[in-house]
Amino acid sequence: MRNAFINTVLDACKVRDDIFILSGDAGLGVFDQFKEEYPERFRNMGIAEQNTISFAAGLALTGYKVFIYNIIPFLLYRCYEQVRNDICYQELPVVLVGIGSGITYAPMGMSHYSVEDIGLVQTLPNLTTISPMDPVEARVAASYVLDCGRPTYVRLAKRGEPIYHFDRNFDITAPQLIRDGADTAVVFHGSISSEVVAAYDVLSARGCAPFVISVPTVQPLDAASLLAMLSTVHHVVCVEEHFTNCGLGSMLARLKAGQAAGWKLTCMGIPPHFIHKIGKTERLRSSFGISTAEIVHAVESAAD
Repeated sequence: MRNAFINTVLDACKVRDDIFILSGDAGLGVFDQFKEEYPERFRNMGIAEQNTISFAAGLALTGYKVFIYNIIPFLLYRCYEQVRNDICYQELPVVLVGIGSGITYAPMGMSHYSVEDIGLVQTLPNLTTISPMDPVEARVAASYVLDCGRPTYVRLAKRGEPIYHFDRNFDITAPQLIRDGADTAVVFHGSISSEVVAAYDVLSARGCAPFVISVPTVQPLDAASLLAMLSTVHHVVCVEEHFTNCGLGSMLARLKAGQAAGWKLTCMGIPPHFIHKIGKTERLRSSFGISTAEIVHAVESAAD
């Protein structure tokens, strides 16, 4: 996903001279060619995250389309006030490119996890937030943010994620039907797609395939489109590599309550506690009950 997103932005630099890239001492190697070709439009700001945000705001005020690249906790958490005051309040067209969504950086520990970031962005008006599921959504997200005149935040895993989209041309702000099904819908965002699609394959072979719906743009949520897609289902299973109390699942709970939707809702995610367990991403997903097997069980239980 990361490479698909960044390469789309770098390709745009060949025909646009207003793109400026800031790195927080991250992505070493990713921007080597860009630094050589456009040295006047790249700065490694080092470990100075708050200053980087304010610097980006200044560049945006002079007419640049600014991309800030960093690991999510150092992009959004450490400099929340600057993102809030300097970028979102002024509605500046700055793109926050966050790497390491969810527990991508397992087992580096809690300092590198981003399992509460969607909760934070819900407190930041004007910040469009995109959580792509695969390289196709990442590429479409990059094309969208290049022309977006508002603050945007794109949360990416890292690299090597499979492609699951059949369509290559779609509206990234709208929910996407990834696989067709009946009765139950699995709604998700981000790189947990690997577990969700694997679960779909198992369920399809057993004759109980659910709808599989990706929600790449979690803020603002396209509630009307999502409600229309869920109008025929009896049960919604929301799966995310994020805290359950402040992610997409909580948004769906509010949507269900506000619209008196008839479907039941099951939220699968990470309990809102500090993560002390050590292991690779797949092992942690299993321990939190968001692996392929647990998704299969949740959908089959919903059908009972």
